[in-house]
Amino acid sequence: MRTQHHLLIAGLICYGFDALDFMMLTLALPLLIAEWHLTLAQAGLLSTAGMIGVGLSALVVGWYGDRYGRRPALLASVVIFALFTAAIALARNRWEVMALRFIAGFGIGGVWGVVTTFIKEVWPPNARAGAISWVLSAWPVGVSLAALLAAVVLPSLGWRALFLCGAAALIGAAYVYFFVPESSTWRANRAQLTGARGGDIRRIFAPGFRRHTVVATLVAGSALVAYWGINTWLPTYLMQERGLAPARMSLYLLILNAGMFCGYPLLARIANRIGTRRALAASFAIVSVVIPIYAWLRSPALILSLGPVMALGFSQTGLLGAYFPELYPTEVRSLGAAFCFNVGRGIAAFAPYALGQLASTIGLGASIALCGIGYLAAGLLMLLLPENPPYSAEQDRGMSFSPQTMPTVPSAVQ
Repeated sequence: MRTQHHLLIAGLICYGFDALDFMMLTLALPLLIAEWHLTLAQAGLLSTAGMIGVGLSALVVGWYGDRYGRRPALLASVVIFALFTAAIALARNRWEVMALRFIAGFGIGGVWGVVTTFIKEVWPPNARAGAISWVLSAWPVGVSLAALLAAVVLPSLGWRALFLCGAAALIGAAYVYFFVPESSTWRANRAQLTGARGGDIRRIFAPGFRRHTVVATLVAGSALVAYWGINTWLPTYLMQERGLAPARMSLYLLILNAGMFCGYPLLARIANRIGTRRALAASFAIVSVVIPIYAWLRSPALILSLGPVMALGFSQTGLLGAYFPELYPTEVRSLGAAFCFNVGRGIAAFAPYALGQLASTIGLGASIALCGIGYLAAGLLMLLLPENPPYSAEQDRGMSFSPQTMPTVPSAVQ
């Protein structure tokens, strides 16, 4: 029980700082645009560089977590994104920001897959969706902290001081190092596999897994294209097209993320009643309608009111975190879950750039409205995945595979 609770605390800290570090660039973009006279497309590439790093991390960090353990993979991810986010404070031009953001994104991308896999192996099935949703609800908390920091730091100290605050994420690494032991499920699996090593990417494309891997990656990619397209440009949109001052923009983002925070436990409750796949499909469909309405609003009061409602639909990552790890057995679980989610984030890498280009022609409001299409696609794709993932804890406790053979999904779920 102590391991479960320490893991929850560590996950909250690490994923919260993950969000804080990731959002720093988004919040600093208006100042970077002004200081370096960037176009919207050039500014979008700064965010794209980080997203490419996130996508590549799926292959490396997922493999590392399956082969060497969940704990060292989580530690490495947090240390990398903390140090290289802070290093952006020393950048002299946009090319240096892009390079540092790429490396920081590589670290950031490792946290989601490792944390969700870790919880899947430590928490019992009836509490897992709630535990993962609770930990991943640290994302809007981290975003809100970033908005508060931006409101305090940007006007007086500038964007360099904001990035320097990213080093605080090392607190999460310290907590993992001192209080979180390795997953006992992973240890048992390592002991059983005498010849093969974990993290073989061929396994997640083996017969019976290939379809799940491809569809789950497209689900994540479609949703995250929309999410990052909106959230990269939302601060700039609120300031440039809706005339909000930086401090007021931060307030709007705080209230919006309060809605996202509430969405995690709400969706977990809904999933417990109707099933995870149905809950995800329904929430994707609803938010696809709300986004265009939000983008076309002109009244600041209505924008403030509808923001939290729209953000309820941004919290699907909690359910994806409970669902994706159960598509794979222990020895490729970290790689499989990380691949689907982070390659999805890699697909989303060009969303900030594309929306920046599009906004130059049709405006940011219209570009944000089009992001609803991504959520609609994610909802439809979700229906192609199984209602009951093949590797729930009841099935995979004690399950192992011969080192000489590829794992296959039981015939009932192929």
